[in-house]
Amino acid sequence: MEKSTTGKRAGEGHREKKQPEPESLGNTAEYTMADPGEFARNMVRVGQQTQQLLARFAEHQSARAGTEPLDPLNLTGTFMDLAQAMTRNPTAMVEASFQLWRDYMGLWENAARRMLGEKTDPVVTPNPGDKRFRDKDWQENQVFDFIKQSYLLTANWLQSTVADVEGLDPAARKRASFYTKQFADAMAPTNFVLTNPEVLRATMQSNGENLVKGLENLLEDMERGHGRIAIRQSADAFRVGENIATSPGKVIFRNELLELLQYDPSTDEVYERPLLIFPPWINKFYILDLRPENSFIKWLTGQGYTVFVASWVNPDRRLAQKSFEDYMRDGIFAALDAVEQATGVHDPNVVGYCIGGTLLTATLGYMAATDDKRIHSATFWAAQADFSDAGDLQIFVDDAQLDALQQQMEAAGGVLEGSKMATTFNMLRSNDLIWSFVVNNYLLGKEPMPFDLLYWNSDTTRMPEKTHLFYLREFYKNNALSKGKLKLGGKAIDLKKVKLPVYLQSAKEDHIAPCRSIYKSTALFGGPVRFIMAGSGHIAGVVNPPAAKKYQYWTNDALPPTVAEWQAGAKEHPGSWWPDWDAWLSKLSGKKIPARKPGDGKLKPLGNAPGSYVKIKAQ
Repeated sequence: MEKSTTGKRAGEGHREKKQPEPESLGNTAEYTMADPGEFARNMVRVGQQTQQLLARFAEHQSARAGTEPLDPLNLTGTFMDLAQAMTRNPTAMVEASFQLWRDYMGLWENAARRMLGEKTDPVVTPNPGDKRFRDKDWQENQVFDFIKQSYLLTANWLQSTVADVEGLDPAARKRASFYTKQFADAMAPTNFVLTNPEVLRATMQSNGENLVKGLENLLEDMERGHGRIAIRQSADAFRVGENIATSPGKVIFRNELLELLQYDPSTDEVYERPLLIFPPWINKFYILDLRPENSFIKWLTGQGYTVFVASWVNPDRRLAQKSFEDYMRDGIFAALDAVEQATGVHDPNVVGYCIGGTLLTATLGYMAATDDKRIHSATFWAAQADFSDAGDLQIFVDDAQLDALQQQMEAAGGVLEGSKMATTFNMLRSNDLIWSFVVNNYLLGKEPMPFDLLYWNSDTTRMPEKTHLFYLREFYKNNALSKGKLKLGGKAIDLKKVKLPVYLQSAKEDHIAPCRSIYKSTALFGGPVRFIMAGSGHIAGVVNPPAAKKYQYWTNDALPPTVAEWQAGAKEHPGSWWPDWDAWLSKLSGKKIPARKPGDGKLKPLGNAPGSYVKIKAQ
């Protein structure tokens, strides 16, 4: 006979298993509106500002109508190719959809268990370098944690599905994957008021004042960009020649394309052979001279080098037909002549940074073909010569996009506006360089912090049509330089004839000039080559003063066929790579002589550094 337990108190006769307490959804008080009346008034202001914003946008767009292509990035062609490839393999699409459904079921189950009080591991987590989900409520608040994981599941699925579609040629696949990631980044919950806990809290606690201020910022940026949103990445706290680009020196030469700066010595003696640096004309030279504590130029003069730097002009439509060969003749050759007049030295050591390095590489090939020996050694910072694996910038060089780019440049009088070049580079790191500022400036209504590097990044330059299209077509699209198919001045360029010493600097995380791409140059030159890999990326990998004690670099005297093999045998060194380069360069720089000052030679100063060209603003 069963024993009845009726009337027994809980816990008598047997001990029931204690159920976990349901987990709290978070601190809801943080999301309580402070003053509903003030909030309503601010929402009226938001509505008025939105109408003004749309009117201004329509006004600017109508002024541009018919002057620019409708699809400059060839998105239509890219996604038509993708759609056709998907329809050819419907089974794969069904399987991918089923996998997403299973992932969502797992997420729902995980969320339900967490609501019942169980400790569960997340189904999906952001990548370690993803800064979008740092706010505490992305982890602690169940609602926002679920939103975050739902987004990550969908974004990861979308990108992996596109990457796995069969039947796309490699270039089309790369474009489709890149633009899919751009879409996924744009749709992140962090970019919207109601799904970003930090923004929602700010909206409730400030009664929407953050949105009012954010729309003011957005209107200002649209006006500054003449109809395009020119996002401010740094507060306007910098003045070229006043608190950045302050190393003392003189302009000792000027022509249509460049001003040549010679810097004052900071040692009693200097190496006899001077150092001539060609930065990229895509940006301004003062990335090498932001502040005294991170100035590459200041450090070089401190090591006893006589430093010359080319400050390229910010070209307008008068210079639209300047060619790549003009940049060689009126740029590199003119600067070499000026350095000889200033110092009496016929063959300086020369540096090329980024596209300045590509120009230098091609110029060395031309000089080898004409038996011109005016360069003693060449150093390349983040500079490519073989573009067969040149990274995401290759996405922008299909025929349709190049034709659209040419149409844009012709509409602008033969130049590419600096803002468009900046947008292209920002897209390569859209979460860091676009969406983080959308959240900060427009949703939170804050001013960007003063940051010298990002101020420089926003200080854009224009591109002359003839040079820029030649560069994109012959280097990025056709890879003519490494194939021996490039001609300058009627001379075929053969880099195997370049016998002088070469130093190649790359950076492990460079997204503009990938280290694997730069490594290919080790097989192109005919003389001795030293290759090193620095930590960080395209800028911080180059501008890394030893005093900062940041990052690291790797060396390996062997040059095997691939960069992966090189890395396997490389030795890691802490800190900056600059001393390694100094040890290499000093041996090629001759004896020490009394320090020379700008104006000591045949060229008299035309004005103080940083000169006038660097102060010309671009649209």
